[in-house]
Amino acid sequence: MFSPEIRRATTWVLTVLGGLLIVAALVLPPDLNLLTPLAFLRIPVEAIAGFGLVLLLPGRARRVVAILAGVLLALLTVLKVTDMGFNVAFERPFDLVTDWSFFGPAFDLLEKSAGHAGAIAEVAGIGLLAVAFTVALVFAALRLTKLAAGHRRTAFRTLAVLAVLWIGCAVSGLQFAENQPIAARTTASLAYHNAIQVGAEIKDQRQFAQESSVDAYRNTPPDQLLTALRGKNVLLVFVESYGRVAVQGSDIAPKVDAVLDAGTNSLRAAGFDARSGFLTSSTTGGGSWLAHSTLESGLWISNQKRYTTVTSSDRLTLASAFRHAGWRTVNDQPANFADWPEGDFYDYSQRYDFRSIGYQGPGFGYASMPDQFALAQLQQAELAKPDHPPVMAELDLVSSHWPWAPLPRMVGWNELGDGSVFNPMPAQGKTTGEVWSDPAKVRAAYGDSIVYSLTALISYLQTYGDDNTVMVFLGDHQPNTAVTGGEAAGRDVPISIVAKDPAVLDRISGWGWDSGLHPGPRAPVWPMNAFRDRFFAAYSPKSP
Repeated sequence: MFSPEIRRATTWVLTVLGGLLIVAALVLPPDLNLLTPLAFLRIPVEAIAGFGLVLLLPGRARRVVAILAGVLLALLTVLKVTDMGFNVAFERPFDLVTDWSFFGPAFDLLEKSAGHAGAIAEVAGIGLLAVAFTVALVFAALRLTKLAAGHRRTAFRTLAVLAVLWIGCAVSGLQFAENQPIAARTTASLAYHNAIQVGAEIKDQRQFAQESSVDAYRNTPPDQLLTALRGKNVLLVFVESYGRVAVQGSDIAPKVDAVLDAGTNSLRAAGFDARSGFLTSSTTGGGSWLAHSTLESGLWISNQKRYTTVTSSDRLTLASAFRHAGWRTVNDQPANFADWPEGDFYDYSQRYDFRSIGYQGPGFGYASMPDQFALAQLQQAELAKPDHPPVMAELDLVSSHWPWAPLPRMVGWNELGDGSVFNPMPAQGKTTGEVWSDPAKVRAAYGDSIVYSLTALISYLQTYGDDNTVMVFLGDHQPNTAVTGGEAAGRDVPISIVAKDPAVLDRISGWGWDSGLHPGPRAPVWPMNAFRDRFFAAYSPKSP
């Protein structure tokens, strides 16, 4: 059908494209910040070594090695792309041992934005693309090794020249830009570091076993725990992505600080006072459950393996301590749509999720319902009941969860009903596409979401708080790098304790926390896992 000239030209075009594909896969950086056109003009040492090896092999072994190399390169390229996403979201690469659990929440997030069918279609499309990419790399490796074997002398000379160039560039340190050396070994380094990581994870588990075996409060009698909070309703509220960047050192901080300062004044007028500081979270950008378990258990839960280990243990948590000491303990997760077996670890008397809250309004991005409705539901279901026992409740607020659009607005507390009052708001707000078209708009939308969540909390305390209300609210982690700008922003999150009873705050006078809801630049910073024991010590006079 086609002339010999066309077939020869097609063969050479496919060969050149195959070579470019292999080189591109080898030099592709795992960090989105390094993804520039110059990154693809480097010399990959893996190509030199790989083709040198296959040229020494007989025909059948050469083909087998080429196929295996193509598959391995495809897998490592997928790992690089995954690293890019994790570096943006969590400021660290993907952990081959512990991070598989993140794909479940990622699918949930995708499902909320694209619908169930859309999420399945997108995942299937990604899978097909990965398979097609693998086939293309295998095809390219076979074609190039066949060509090299047919022109062995020329191939060896070419590889020798490239090897000399690579060594010269490596010794001289030549690079196109910072962290982009011309003598590239990107894929080999990735494979090496992931292999080392497996050993590090095994060592980490041994270390964690030693850490978790120590618990100063394990054998404390219930009647000696939390005695200074007897009769109080204690609300532990996590505000999604409420990080230091929201209150200090950013263009977001002024409007958030204004809400905190005004809230401090209005709460004081209502008889409340507050103390605030910072905790360093065990995670950043996501993985809220790691932060929750860190605060509750007093252990540093920085990866999924540690989380699985601790939630399978009998470690004393804040919630279980309150329950043992006589409180009714409640967990409220408005964004959870499924059973949560790990909840057994915390020993809650009652768990609420989206299915049991009764919300009939619209979703707002990731958030299944506005924070104001979640707060009101907890009030009605638990705290408004006459003659109820003291309640300790953990509530996870998610209106400030990525992608920060659209956002709800506050309404009157007596107007909430079943949530249908919010129906018009998503269409009236900004869309995700509109917000994410500009980095400045992303930061502004994040700030607006934090303002909304804090406004809801402050308004809740003004409306429903009483002499027996004690609220501890904090961020779970910093937002992702689209807001923070990178690793330099750190992992600190604000934390505040609010109460009407002066005796509650007097118990923590030695902490050195700042007065009010707004922690200043010099406010104390503790690791998040230190909070449990310090809280126990402050409110349990007979502490160990």
